[in-house]
Order: sequence, then structure tokens, then C-alpha cells
Amino acid sequence: MPKARDHPAQETLVMARYGELFLKSEPVKRHFIGMLLRNIRKTVGAAGIECRYETPRGRILIYGGEPEKVAGIVSRVFGIIDVSTCHRTSADLEDLKEAALSRAKKHLSAGMSFAVRAKRQYKTGLTSQELGTEIGSFIYDNIPGLSVDLDDPDYEVFVEVRDFGGLVYDKRIAGPGGLPWGTQGRVLVLLSAGIDSPVASWLSMKRGCEITHLYLDAGRWAGTDVTAAAIENHRRLSLWCSGNPVPLVIADSEPLFDAMSRQKVQPRYRCVICKRFMLRAAARLMAHEGALAVVTGENLGQVASQTLANLGVVAEAATVPVLRPLITYDKEETIIVARRIGTFDAKPGDLACRAVPKMPATSAVLEEVKEIEQRMEIEDLVAAACDGLRFVTALDGTITEDSAAPRE
Repeated sequence: MPKARDHPAQETLVMARYGELFLKSEPVKRHFIGMLLRNIRKTVGAAGIECRYETPRGRILIYGGEPEKVAGIVSRVFGIIDVSTCHRTSADLEDLKEAALSRAKKHLSAGMSFAVRAKRQYKTGLTSQELGTEIGSFIYDNIPGLSVDLDDPDYEVFVEVRDFGGLVYDKRIAGPGGLPWGTQGRVLVLLSAGIDSPVASWLSMKRGCEITHLYLDAGRWAGTDVTAAAIENHRRLSLWCSGNPVPLVIADSEPLFDAMSRQKVQPRYRCVICKRFMLRAAARLMAHEGALAVVTGENLGQVASQTLANLGVVAEAATVPVLRPLITYDKEETIIVARRIGTFDAKPGDLACRAVPKMPATSAVLEEVKEIEQRMEIEDLVAAACDGLRFVTALDGTITEDSAAPRE
């Protein structure tokens, strides 16, 4: 039986893997990897941890204290598909065996099954299959009572042989994937107190967008907990881009509902007019926020204002690109994401909208809506809402309120 050496040369580090970036051209890939590394540095730095970084092909290696903590932090960085704490060894087979055995001993005992997943960067020496067989045999011989199961093992150990040496690990923490934060520019997200819009915001971040949130405060027309819940959504989302301050703009939409009440607007048109008002306000604020598009949490057919007919009426008010990441999601799919990202609240409090009619229009007539808006002097209402703004910043889950002055 081959025996383990007493002191294999090993170094613990964190390895982060990215995926989609491989599809880019070389110049774009280098730029995106640079942005990804910048974001990792910010995220780890926000936790007060100092690390050293290397970027061999397809991997980011992170050296420093508290590797388990660092792995958890980096697993929330957009662009990362998974993270592992690893033993780094030489490319020598004996060192790889020792590192794999050291890991396996902590998890395996008689009666358990295991598998070795091996890969190598270059096509010389042992094949990946041969490498896995050699290391698997070594583990099998040194831990009595094991069985090999390549399909559904109790435990897996992963071995990579690369140009800089070997990496051995046994856990892969899933990351969010997507593109690095900041690679696609800024968007203005219509944020609410509900479930959908925070998920739409997160999905936009996942595609590389920096975020400014816009919340329309309906005042007494909204439930008592609506504003606090919207700000809480904003705070929770900031935890996904640590080290980057996320702005929230709060505009007063209470006068809109007052105007609809004074003008005796048909209740069935309130929701459509409200959505069009939101898009107008967002378009007016985009230049101040440096945004390139507006993001909404709209979902096809979910509520009356989101029928295909009404989405067309709402979109007519848009003068800027509108992105709808959730347009085809089932509600349950959205809730699954909301739970995963930490924005779902099973007991959110009073989030009622007191302006919602009993029978909203499912196919609003555009000309009628525009005539109502003209009578209400909708552009003046939008201008007033965008003149008296509040600004709230979230950074790493901490909220601060800024002075009411738009950023140029």
C-alpha cells in the first residue's frame, strides 16, 4: 500500500472561476477580467481583508487570511460562476495525491463512496482520466472501507493541473454568474416595496449594469410600510455590490393621485396612467444619473396594467430604452430568485396601494389615456415630482440620506 508522506508542500488559497467572459474577444476579455478583479478587490476590501491576487488563464487566485470568509464574500461577485478554497501544490503527482488525501480524510470514513474529478491544462503526461485514477487509488488505499461511485458519490475531490502547479479542492460555492458590475453602464431601476422590481434590479446587476434606484412615493395613497420596505429592498441589494455606493432617488408621486381624484379620472385607468407617469419621471432623471436605460419589474399578464395591450399603452410614454428582465417569468420563478438574493419578505407589512381600482382596464385606449393626461397637465406633475427629490445611498448594507440635490 502506498503511504502518505508526512509533510506535503501545500498552500491554502481561494480560487474563483468565471465563465461567460471566455466568449469575448481578447481585448474585451482582458478589460472584463480587469473589471472583475477590481470588483473582487472592492468586495474583499469592504470586509477589511487584505489579499494578493493572481490571474492565470480562466481563474482568479486569491491569497490571504481567512480563506473561508473570503470565499463566501467572492461568491457574491457578479461574473463569478463558483468559488473554492484550495490547496495549491506543485504539479508533481505525489504532491497532488497528498493534498487530495489530506482533504478526503476530513470527510470520508468506511462505508462511504467517493469520486476524483481531475483535469489538466496541457495535453502532456497523464491524461485527466489517468490522473483521476492514480489519485483515487491513493485515497482508496489509505482510507479503509471506501467505494468508488462516479455518478452519485458521497464525496468529491477536484484536482486541476495547470501551468503554475496543482489545485486541489472539494467544495464549489456557486456564484451569481453573469458579467462584472460596471461593464454595461448604468441603468435607472423603478424600485418598489414589492417582490418583482428588486429581482429585476438584481438581474440587471448580473448583466453588468451599475444601478440607480428610483422610488415613486405615493404618500397617503400607499400603505404605511411601503416607503420603508422600498428602502429596505434598496439596502439589501447593495450587499450584492460591496464597496460600491448605490443611489436611490425618491420622488413624490402623491400629487399625481390627488390630481386623478380631483379630475375624477375613471378608476380603471389609474394604474396605466401611474405607470406612464413613472416612465416620464425616469426619463427626466436619467441624464442626472448618467443612466442609459430604465428597468422595470413588469411581467407579461401578471396584473391588469401588464397585459400585452396595456404594456403597449404604457410604453408609448417612454422616450428612453425600457428593459423588462422579468417579462416572461412566472411569479414562483421570481419568488425563488427573491429568496435566493435576500429580498423576499414573508411578512412585509402594509404594502397596499389605495388607488388600485376594483376593476382596472386590461386594454386601455391610448387616445383616451392621453386626453386624460392632458387634462391633468401631466408634464407639470412630472416636473414637480422631479424638482423635490430625496437621495438615499446604500453602501454595504448601510443607509445614509443625502441632501436633496440632483447629481450632475
